[in-house]
Amino acid sequence: MKNLVNTLFVLPTAILFALFFIFPVGVLATKSFVGETGFTFENYTAIITNARYRTALWNSLWLSVTVTLVTLIIACIIAFFLARNEFKGKNLYMTLITFPVSLPGVVVGFMIIILFGSTGVIPMITRSWFGTGYGAWAYTIRGIFFAYLYFSVPKTIMTIYGSAVEFDIRLEEAARTVGANEQQAIFKVVIPTLMPAILSAASIAFCTSMSAFGTAFTLANQFEIIPILMYTEYTNNFNLTIASAMAIFIGVVCVALTMFARTLLEKE
Repeated sequence: MKNLVNTLFVLPTAILFALFFIFPVGVLATKSFVGETGFTFENYTAIITNARYRTALWNSLWLSVTVTLVTLIIACIIAFFLARNEFKGKNLYMTLITFPVSLPGVVVGFMIIILFGSTGVIPMITRSWFGTGYGAWAYTIRGIFFAYLYFSVPKTIMTIYGSAVEFDIRLEEAARTVGANEQQAIFKVVIPTLMPAILSAASIAFCTSMSAFGTAFTLANQFEIIPILMYTEYTNNFNLTIASAMAIFIGVVCVALTMFARTLLEKE
């Protein structure tokens, strides 16, 4: 009876996993190796050798790395502050911080346009103050940077906050009793102890920025990144093979990074 119950529980999950993950990924992987002469790696090499594809890849990589680093700095500061301080309205504050997570990427993109568009809030304010509008970044790489930061910071805060709350303060106190000052205790005790959560948060932030589409689709008018180029190649040029190679490439990068982070965590 128990085996029957286990089968009834596992079988639907396995079917859904095969139908909605294994089969689509298998089709993409198969298409990515198709060329004019049959099996080929040229779709993958084109991502590096083709100037347009290479530029889009570089834009995606450095944008994701930059967003991840800035996100970690902001999120660590806020998460540590929230974990160690109680104040009136804290629950409301945390609710407001996590609110951007519930917003679709397209909505975030429109919010950036409202703030940083050519007729947005920031350019209009600076124009009234200085006579020239500054901060019209909505459709530039800066605009998408702020958009990615907007929905990456809340996720990272919540990831680190949980571990920061559970951190045993006695470890930090012990470090201070042997002569460590506040900065030394933080960098030599607190951060190394919370490193698993920080690495997990960094991995999530990078993968999200690397593969995000909705926000980029709204803002990426003056530059190209891999998700947008993949969409363009498929919808405008119907180049399914190169689009499939880009999709697999993004997936491999994100999976490899996640596995690397898990490897580091297991060594902690």
